[in-house]
Amino acid sequence: MGMKRRDVLKGAAATAAVAAGGAAILTPTPSYAQQIDAAKKWVDSEFQPSTLSKEQQMAEMEWFIKAAQPFKGMKVSCVSEILSIHEYESKTLTKAFAEITGIQVNHEMMDEGLLVDKIEVEIQSGKPIYDFWMNDSDFIGTHPRYNDIVGGSLTDFMKNDAKDITNPNLDLADFIGLSFATFTDGKLYQLPDQQFANLYWFRYDWFQRPELKAGFKKQFGYELGVPVNWSAYEDIAEFFTNTVKEIDGQRVYGHMDYGKKDPSLGWRFTDAWLSMAGNGDRGLPNGRPVDEWGIRMEDGIPRGSSISRGGDANGPAAVYALTKFVEWLKKYAPPEAAGMDFLEAGAVPGQGHIAQQIFWYSAFTHALSQPDLPVMNKDGTPKWRMAPSPHGAYWKEGMKLGYQDQGCWTYLKYAPLERVKAGWLYGQFCVSKTVTLKKSVTSLHLIRESDIWHPAMTALAPKVGGLVEFYRSPARKLWTPTGVNVPEYGKLAQVWWQNVSKAISGETTPQQAMNALAAAQDSIMARLEKSGVQGKLGPKLNEERDPEYWYAKAEKDGNLAPQRKLANEKPQGVTIDYDELLKTWKAEAPHSK
Repeated sequence: MGMKRRDVLKGAAATAAVAAGGAAILTPTPSYAQQIDAAKKWVDSEFQPSTLSKEQQMAEMEWFIKAAQPFKGMKVSCVSEILSIHEYESKTLTKAFAEITGIQVNHEMMDEGLLVDKIEVEIQSGKPIYDFWMNDSDFIGTHPRYNDIVGGSLTDFMKNDAKDITNPNLDLADFIGLSFATFTDGKLYQLPDQQFANLYWFRYDWFQRPELKAGFKKQFGYELGVPVNWSAYEDIAEFFTNTVKEIDGQRVYGHMDYGKKDPSLGWRFTDAWLSMAGNGDRGLPNGRPVDEWGIRMEDGIPRGSSISRGGDANGPAAVYALTKFVEWLKKYAPPEAAGMDFLEAGAVPGQGHIAQQIFWYSAFTHALSQPDLPVMNKDGTPKWRMAPSPHGAYWKEGMKLGYQDQGCWTYLKYAPLERVKAGWLYGQFCVSKTVTLKKSVTSLHLIRESDIWHPAMTALAPKVGGLVEFYRSPARKLWTPTGVNVPEYGKLAQVWWQNVSKAISGETTPQQAMNALAAAQDSIMARLEKSGVQGKLGPKLNEERDPEYWYAKAEKDGNLAPQRKLANEKPQGVTIDYDELLKTWKAEAPHSK
C-alpha cells in the first residue's frame, strides 16, 4: 500500500467522477445471431471442461443473452486484487462476456491494500468509484452494519430488483463458501468467486528419506511426519535447521515466514494465526462469542477485544501466538526472512532449501509447480505437499483451524442501479457452471462442490500437491475467513501490523504488543459506537472489569475465551504420516457428485 491516504482519496474522487457519467456505448453492438455464434465459439473452445454438457452450457449462455438485452451496449467498471484467477477474468472472461452479452466490463486489478482503501472511501463518501467490486468476504461484518449493499442484502436484491436477471441455474447450494458471506440475519451479502486456503507446506521427499526419519526419531522419540500440533512443528523446525543443517550440499531451514513492517504483516496475523494457536471460542465459521480476532460479540453486537471487556486479543493464547511467531522466525527461518514481506517470502520455498512452512497460502500452488523449480520432479509432480495446519497448545476440538480467503462479487448501493444490474450479470457469468470448472483448473481456486468432484480435478490432483485432496476432505470446513464479529475490517486490520511489528523488532514484548493491539481495536470500536454510524448493530463496548471475571464467566458458561495461561505451552509433539492422512480423508469423503 505505497500510496498515502490523501492520494487514495484524490484518485477515488477522479474515478468517481468518471463513474458518475453516462454509460459508454459499444459500437457496434452484436446481433442476437452473432451472440449465439459467439457463445457457441466460447463453449466449444475455451469453456471446457465443465460440469455441464455443451447443450446445457449453451442453454445457460442463451439465458445470459436474453437477460442482458436491456443492458446491451453498456460499459461498466469493477476492480479486484491481483490474483491469477482475476487475471483470467480480466483478460479472457470480459472478452467472452462482451461478445456473448453486448456488455463491456472494464475489470481492473490492484494491490489488495489499495483496494481496501478505495472501497472504504466509497463506503464513507457514498460516491461511486466502481460500479461493483471484488471484495473479500472478510468484510461480512462491515457491509451489513453500514447497510451499503444494493437492495439491503444480496438475498433481497435477488428477490426484488434483480429477480429477472438472476440465473435460474446459479445453484447457490453448490457454493462451498456460502456461509462465509452470510450475516447473522441469515442473508447473503456477497457472491463467492474465488477461494484459497492457508495450509501447512512441507518437503514430502525429505520426510520420506530413511536417514532423516531415523535421525528425527532418535532425537525426539516419535516419527517424522505431518505435525498435528505446534510442538511437533517446532521439533521439526529444530531438526532441519540445527541438526540436519545441510541436504545435498545445500544449507536448509526448518521454517519459513516473513517479518517486514508492512501491511501484509497484518494479514499474517488476522488470517487466523491466533485461532491456529487456540485463541477465541468454538464455532464455525467463527468462534462465538469470541472470534479469532479476539473480538467478543453478543446478540450481533461487538463488545470489545481486550480481556478486560471479555475479548481475547491480549489473552494468554494470543500472546502465545505472537511469542511463537517471533521465536520461530529468529531461530529457524533463513536470516533474510525477517526483512521480507508477503510477496517476497512467497517464492522462497520454491528455491529448494525450506523443509516446511506452517503458514502457506494455496494461492502459491501454481507458482510452486513450475517445471524448472528444484522442488519439482521431472515427471511434473511436486516434491512437496500441502496438509492441514498444526494447531497450538490452546486449540480445542470445535474451533476453526485456519484461514480461507474468499473473494466475492460485491454490489454496493452507490452506483446507478442499471450499472449494478449489468455488473450482477457479469459476476454471475464468472461463477456460472459453464465457466467455473475451466476457471478452477486454470487458476486452482475452487468454489463449487460439483467442480471439486469432477474427473478433471481427479486428473489434476497428482500435480498440485494435495490441493484437491484437501478440498475433498471434511477438514476444509475448519478453514474459514474473517467473520461477522469484525465491524470495520479496513480500519481494524490496520492496527495489527503496526503493533505486532514492535514485538518482532524487539521494541516491546509480545504481551505489550497485544495489549496495545487490543486497546487500539477497542478505541476504533468506541469511535464507531460514539458516532452511531453503524446503527443498532454497531459496537457497544462492555465496561472494563478484572480479567478474572471474564475467565470465570467463560468457564461458567462453557465457553473457552478468554482462556487462562497454560502451565505447559509445549505438550508432547504429535505427527501423522501423510499417506495415512489421505486414507482417512478418503474414508470420510462423500460420494462424487
